Amino acid sequence: MGDIGTDIFFATIDELNRKLTSKEISAEELARAFVNRLEQQGPRYNALALPLLQQALKQAKAVDQDIKRGRLRGPLQGVPYGVKDLLAYAGQPTTWGAKPYAAQVFDTNAAVIDKLSGVGAVLAGKLSMVELAGGGGYRYASASLFGPGLNPWDRSCWSGGSSSGSAAAVAAGLVPFAIGSETSGSIVTPASYCGVTALRPTYGLVSRRGAMALSWTLDKLGPFAHTAEDCGTILQAISGKDSDDPGSAGRSFYYTPQYGRALKELKIGYAPVDFADRADPAARPAFQAALEAFKQNGATMVEVKLPQFPYGPALSTILAAEQGSIFEPLITSGKVDQLTDAMQIAGLKASLEVPAKDYLKAMRLRRLMQAAFRRFFSEVDAVVTPGRPGPATKIDQPLDRPAPGSAQPPEGTPPGFQGIIPAGNLAGLPALVLPCGMAGSLPVALQVVGAPFSENLLLTIGRDFQTRTDWHKRRPPGTA
Repeated sequence: MGDIGTDIFFATIDELNRKLTSKEISAEELARAFVNRLEQQGPRYNALALPLLQQALKQAKAVDQDIKRGRLRGPLQGVPYGVKDLLAYAGQPTTWGAKPYAAQVFDTNAAVIDKLSGVGAVLAGKLSMVELAGGGGYRYASASLFGPGLNPWDRSCWSGGSSSGSAAAVAAGLVPFAIGSETSGSIVTPASYCGVTALRPTYGLVSRRGAMALSWTLDKLGPFAHTAEDCGTILQAISGKDSDDPGSAGRSFYYTPQYGRALKELKIGYAPVDFADRADPAARPAFQAALEAFKQNGATMVEVKLPQFPYGPALSTILAAEQGSIFEPLITSGKVDQLTDAMQIAGLKASLEVPAKDYLKAMRLRRLMQAAFRRFFSEVDAVVTPGRPGPATKIDQPLDRPAPGSAQPPEGTPPGFQGIIPAGNLAGLPALVLPCGMAGSLPVALQVVGAPFSENLLLTIGRDFQTRTDWHKRRPPGTA
């Protein structure tokens, strides 16, 4: 294989597909290049859980034979990717990022891996994560079997949790796309911190069969990629009903950009305070510029308020009760003490004590929240907010304290959409994360949130924003 250059490591799915179908490069060459890069550079960011060179080459050779015979399966055919290490891959370790499960091996693949294999995508490796996807709560970024996720833009900063490896690997050009998971922020946060595009789908749209459960009623799987268009392509491949996932919505997703609504017909809500007093001072210029670019899309921008509910406490109660049930064997066996983070160990132990009445009250309150969002999205088509109020934190910064030097909003500042991550997860709402600028040397992002099953609408908005800006094309220093 000759020198294929570094641009290919940051190519979109469509660009890679054209190179493969035109035979400019073979799937085997592409797989070897990406797995080698993942093996060499993945440890630099603590992003790599398991390289899969031989398996990837076997898949890629089969793809080359299919392409040679004209058997084309779509845009993901021959494209390498990575998965968060909570997805089972038959015969290989699935560690869930935690020492007690370091030797765990399953006999079957996760549904998402089978679906991607079915369209010819090539699994290049498994990617690091926070232990147990953050179950129990954790205080430090180092709460992982693989060490703290290091941000490709600045390795003294965190890549975000719990899908730390998925976001870092895409940002550094180690894989063209990756699959991560979110229970409450684990797609939105790392995508925002690492400056990549990502999509948290509607609850139930993607099967979680073969994925570690943290919360049966909150967990979702979704893609990290370079563009909104890539996210749509991936979501189409991994969505669909699954009778083996009790949370399955029984619906598929078809990415149809050709039928997208005209932006001038849309009403998009926002809260100005999110881009001013509630944003980190270093990030405010980027957020303000991004909001102005957003306003140029022709949609009607209207000021709105987040329906007021105790989102954080409700989510914490539901998550604690469900994770306590899921990890009861780990906790009662004492193996929970093998975890890295003392706060997480204590949180998991405490989760066994959540009263049933508290869980049921939180679930009843959740129904009221879902009804409130149905009314909310009858007034606006989507809402735009910062993905996170500021850039990535330092890896040694306690996550339960404000970062040094960060400014707190003045007393009496309206709440804006600061609760949108727990709110969106409780209501099962989709969210699209879009890189939108820099705060110093670190990226920041917007998130666009919509009603359940409005992914095509969010992707239309995201594609337009990415034609007006080039933040999604920026590369971290030293990754060329």
